[in-house]
Amino acid sequence: MTMKLSLATVALMAASASAFTTSQSSSTSTAMNAMPDRMWDQMVDKTERSASVPFLPRAKALDGSYVGDVGFDPFYLSSIPKNFAGFIQPPSWESTGGIDTLYWMREAELKHCRVAMMAWFGWLATDGAFGINLRFPGEIYQSIPNSYHAHDILVEQGSMTVMLLFIGIIEFCTGAALVQVSKGELDRKAGNFGFDPLQVMKGKTKEQLDRMELQEINNGRLAMLAFGAVSTQAALGEATENFPYF
Repeated sequence: MTMKLSLATVALMAASASAFTTSQSSSTSTAMNAMPDRMWDQMVDKTERSASVPFLPRAKALDGSYVGDVGFDPFYLSSIPKNFAGFIQPPSWESTGGIDTLYWMREAELKHCRVAMMAWFGWLATDGAFGINLRFPGEIYQSIPNSYHAHDILVEQGSMTVMLLFIGIIEFCTGAALVQVSKGELDRKAGNFGFDPLQVMKGKTKEQLDRMELQEINNGRLAMLAFGAVSTQAALGEATENFPYF
């Protein structure tokens, strides 16, 4: 009798455990099916490899449509789904079509490229690196020892405040163009403000224009590296009394 009771108890426990396991497995399967797709799947093209980093999949946004696209985006920043129009105009003001991530990044890259090209030339020219000393007339500018110290001296003198005002006006105007892009009122390439006073681009074929744009972006990327290098070397050179570039 005791043996039969024990066997019945074991059978009942096994049946309960089986029912619990089946219920738990079903719940887990339902939960897994309900999980949303990963953002990663929307940011990469798993069928292609990155041209610059071939052990990684290609960032979906870098499809070669932009001049100078070499596929380098190991952190997939260009493929983050985001509307950047809110950075230049509050969404509550009016509804817009928006500005996608890659367009915003190319706009920013070209702006930094152009500033870096001017900054590198200006840094060396004011120090006489090209055989001439290009500075504004006046003792305050002529007496600055070198480009490395120019920023702090001109902040105290007040010239940098005027420069900041002019930069603010330029940024406001360029921001207005981006607002028009986000509203669909202006069809333009990122970074293209139609500034061509010498008509260098007039009458050029698409291939010629693409070649010129590629030259600009490549030189701009090099200038960003060069300006970082010359300013760093100037600071290190002063510390070792080998100022400014040796």
